Amino acid sequence: MKIIEIPVLEDDNLYQFVVKVRLQTFIAQVYANKNPKKVYSFKDYLKRVLKWPVYEQIFKSEILKNNA
Repeated sequence: MKIIEIPVLEDDNLYQFVVKVRLQTFIAQVYANKNPKKVYSFKDYLKRVLKWPVYEQIFKSEILKNNA
């Protein structure tokens, strides 16, 4: 079993605690699953459980200018 797409945040980031708590919760849910998959995406999980502005702040998707 593998969990992918875990964000790495700086020590002074405001969302570090949120990510740690959500990761612990996610891991507990994965281990409690009776039919586990081989790969789980933590990013997809956060997309479902967090409010969109918080999700954007964590992953900070850069918008490329002129489709570059």
